[in-house]
Amino acid sequence: MGLELNNKKTEVMVISRRPNLNADLFVDGTKLKQRDSFRYLGTIITQDGKSHTEIKARIAQAKTNFQKMKPLLTNNKITITTRKRALQCYIEPILMYGCEAWTITKEIQKKIEAAEMWFFRRMLRVPWTARKTNEEVLKETESTRSLMSRIRRRQTKFVGNIMRREGLENLVTTGRMEGKKSRGRQREKMLDGMTSWMGTKRVTDALSESWDRESWKDMIANAKGQGT
Repeated sequence: MGLELNNKKTEVMVISRRPNLNADLFVDGTKLKQRDSFRYLGTIITQDGKSHTEIKARIAQAKTNFQKMKPLLTNNKITITTRKRALQCYIEPILMYGCEAWTITKEIQKKIEAAEMWFFRRMLRVPWTARKTNEEVLKETESTRSLMSRIRRRQTKFVGNIMRREGLENLVTTGRMEGKKSRGRQREKMLDGMTSWMGTKRVTDALSESWDRESWKDMIANAKGQGT
């Protein structure tokens, strides 16, 4: 096709459970530089294949933008309802960008929930020295913990679309690799967290329902997992 590879601009990355796995790739005798992470379409992809780095970066970016809008979001002259709508329109989309592909462990779930409470406490101007519980903060803001629920809903809608399209994304999500499982406890996959949130026991049971759009919508609406 007349395309050429620029040795100086080309970099490689190995995604593996084994840390610091080297890939000695050469082009015309020049060894390509190996990276342990890179940014693709605004999302950080790391060599361990986990979402931890990306989620932490998203939380940090959301907090930075919250600080930029602090005069509005912490203004007591504006009703808490209006400020919450501004939070959902301008801050939370930054945090939730690309969340459809996140694998959320319990540790990361706690960080997401902590970020949600961080927003509410700053909106109420609650000092860190005040002994005010999260329940009291939620009551004052007339809110409930809903960020995790919205993330899970976006994930389930995304998976439903993938399953019905039967494209490359479907193969990547449902396909199996040859070989044996590694020793020890297996990593939690995105589908594991999603099915747990939806209240189904097996991933295959949940995916079989995705072909029926109306049934899939009912399962999402009736989900009773974390954050609801």
